[in-house]
Amino acid sequence: MFLVIEGIDGAGGSTQSRILKKFLEEKNFKVELISYPDYSNSIGKVVRKFLNKEFEISAEAQFFLYALDMVKDREKILKNLKEGKIVLADRYIFSTLAYQCFAKKFSFKKGLKLIEIFELPKPDLVFLLDIKPETSIRRKMKENNKLDRHEEGLKLLEKVRKGYLKLAKENVFSKEWVILNGENKIEEVSKEIREIVSKRLGE
Repeated sequence: MFLVIEGIDGAGGSTQSRILKKFLEEKNFKVELISYPDYSNSIGKVVRKFLNKEFEISAEAQFFLYALDMVKDREKILKNLKEGKIVLADRYIFSTLAYQCFAKKFSFKKGLKLIEIFELPKPDLVFLLDIKPETSIRRKMKENNKLDRHEEGLKLLEKVRKGYLKLAKENVFSKEWVILNGENKIEEVSKEIREIVSKRLGE
């Protein structure tokens, strides 16, 4: 099973990914957790520089950069799934669609076509942790005391949020989407996720 947790910055995706991984491993499932952007490799390091405003590129180039970060893991994801492992992604190509297409105006139609060309593995279930832009900024400031280029600006975050909701409601590139209220407490959100995943796994 291929699971993804998505949401605008500050939605709690990384926290929920760690909690879910621990829960599944306690149930004796083998879990491969991947996170994007992946700052441990050369592509991710370029992404970090871009987010830190060290250089500027077009929305189209941004899409390719972020997508390439995932394309590099394509075979690893497929191998893990074939071996019966659960692959859990903290962000995936949906972040790129939401930020670069809906907020930065790269063609959504082209974005979907590129996903098809790149042959990215299709998730079985995507959780969207939905929060207000104001909550995003408040949480990120509390965490880092600064914001990167995608975290600053309520207008940008509102466009991204609307993009995510459109992806979820239209069930884009996943067998199933579930929208959760990311404004709720961590424990409440994780309980919902655990219950849904357990049901899908027949637990």
